[in-house]
Amino acid sequence: MVNTEGGVLLRHRRFESLLNTRSSPSVEETPKVAVKDGLGETTRNDDGWVSAIISWIRIVTCFVSMMVTTFVWAIIMIMLIPWPYERIRQGNIYGHVTGRMLMWILGNPVEIEGAEYSNERAIYISNHASPIDIFLIMWLTPTGTVGIAKKEIIWYPLFGQLYVLANHLRIDRSNPTAAIESMKEAARAVLKNNLSLIIFPEGTRSKNGRLLPFKKGFVHLALQSRLPIVPMVLTGTHLAWRKGSLHVRPTPLTVKYLPPISTENWKVDKIDDYVTMIHNMYAEHLPVTQRPLP
Repeated sequence: MVNTEGGVLLRHRRFESLLNTRSSPSVEETPKVAVKDGLGETTRNDDGWVSAIISWIRIVTCFVSMMVTTFVWAIIMIMLIPWPYERIRQGNIYGHVTGRMLMWILGNPVEIEGAEYSNERAIYISNHASPIDIFLIMWLTPTGTVGIAKKEIIWYPLFGQLYVLANHLRIDRSNPTAAIESMKEAARAVLKNNLSLIIFPEGTRSKNGRLLPFKKGFVHLALQSRLPIVPMVLTGTHLAWRKGSLHVRPTPLTVKYLPPISTENWKVDKIDDYVTMIHNMYAEHLPVTQRPLP
């Protein structure tokens, strides 16, 4: 069932990506002035009052739409409380519907590369520099994927409460012992229920889009589950919706799946080497302005 749904979703992604690519010229119809932003990137100066109003309308529409889908799936989750795996599955379906809907409302053209790797049973990892990353991850991770996030996510309006109802996992980053136990719990759940995982290895959101150092948690998960790692490289999201801003810009976005990295023969005494290897791999596939500074 999961493979069938994943195939349908993959075809939908390709079709939607094609539609986005064809519709993207409409974003450029309004003349705008090219300027240098604080990261040294050439972006368009779309900070006029008309653009700001449109951005606010989109954000409010996203919030209202998310309220509707969250209410519907909250009822479903409550009915499924005795069946934790089904709640995970329904949480993924909620993410596919809501994440795709929110990206459509925001209007950013999205190009997806390496989609043939998007339905693996694996540990999916992603860089994180914008709220848009959450929407993309919700939409693009396969059915049967459990998330791991900081415990404070429960306080995020709507999304946080449904995250907990969907039986996703939370870790206490201030307590290393509890965090390690959460990782072990995640590995046990993955093996028992044939799940995939999604995690942000940086552990927090980058303020300027540049790749931050990776935490070791995703490698520990790989060593315990022996699942392959599928990196998802997101570019442009930090320009589309900057941290601390309520102005969403029509910046084109790219989601690139890299080929799965086998962890079958990984050894515990080389954890730091694996973290460095994958971090360097990310840096190679990111634009210069998103790479970590020397």
